[in-house]
Amino acid sequence: MYQEETEDAIALLQQLIAISSISKEEKDVADFLERFIEIKGYVVSRKENNLWILSPGFDSSRPTILLNSHIDTVKPAAAGWSRNPLSPAIESGKLYGLGSNDAGASVVSLLYVFFHLTQKQQDYNLIFSASSEEEISGENGIALLLKELPKIDFAIVGEPTGMNLAVAEKGLMVLDCTVYGKSGHAARNEGDNAIYKALQEIDWFRNYQFNKNSKLLGAVKMTVTQINAGTQHNVVPDKCTFVVDVRSNEMYSNQEILAEIRNAVNCEVQPRSTRLSSSATPLEHSIVKRGLELQRTFYGSPTLSDQALMPFPSLKIGPGESARSHSADEYVLLDEIAEGITTYIQLLDGLEL
Repeated sequence: MYQEETEDAIALLQQLIAISSISKEEKDVADFLERFIEIKGYVVSRKENNLWILSPGFDSSRPTILLNSHIDTVKPAAAGWSRNPLSPAIESGKLYGLGSNDAGASVVSLLYVFFHLTQKQQDYNLIFSASSEEEISGENGIALLLKELPKIDFAIVGEPTGMNLAVAEKGLMVLDCTVYGKSGHAARNEGDNAIYKALQEIDWFRNYQFNKNSKLLGAVKMTVTQINAGTQHNVVPDKCTFVVDVRSNEMYSNQEILAEIRNAVNCEVQPRSTRLSSSATPLEHSIVKRGLELQRTFYGSPTLSDQALMPFPSLKIGPGESARSHSADEYVLLDEIAEGITTYIQLLDGLEL
């Protein structure tokens, strides 16, 4: 439907793919995109490697919608790529390249949607932002960017969802747990084996069920993913450490989950961070309702995004499929970009918040 915007977005995505933009190394791609937007006639602001544009005639008395996606990528998989990850190629309707699906297609689609929607007066302000360090939840990414922006009333977060509505997203908390025992000689009945004590705590993490389940995100999920103990074969270990990956639903804050865990276990529990919270937006929200009217399905997402750091309502939606992210020979369909631009415009044009 929006053929010119689609063709231009695809051409821009090819240029972005060709520039390496691994997390914390986004400067070159940020430089390029900054110049590109300036040539289009817009004033670009920048903080580190984060870029943003305010819609012309920005009026703080109107509500503001943020259109956000990220310009960083993971490192290409060590094995499996049959082509150069930084060499964009179109074959059989697919655009191949690192970051094409996650989340370059969303970046270029949202940018051209911003260009299109700001050609006429809307009842809201628009901000387009391209953030860095999303793949590592870095402190110099969206968290830094949001400190620079005006008040946001709603955000569209561009990630590959097949243009369906991720109205909720699981949060993440990583726990470092430590159990102490007493060392002794393994050949004699000495010491207090920290591994055996840790097994009891690990069993608790394996079996414990939090009471509050979510219709969209299910239960809080805890998985022990790493364990370390011992110095040599004949010494009873006096210390055992293990790591727990906790995926929260929107029924709990990470702080509430942490308090419940600490109250139940007999080991030290230290979170690496509690800032990556779960989120959920009601189906009654005007943007979600419009998405449902467009026959888009809604779901709760198990994967993390910049949405986790947004303290306002948001919707994760974008072209591409999550299963292709971080995979060898990553690609996005050209038709998905066309669908993305069309659906974004249908969601937002003339919307009343």
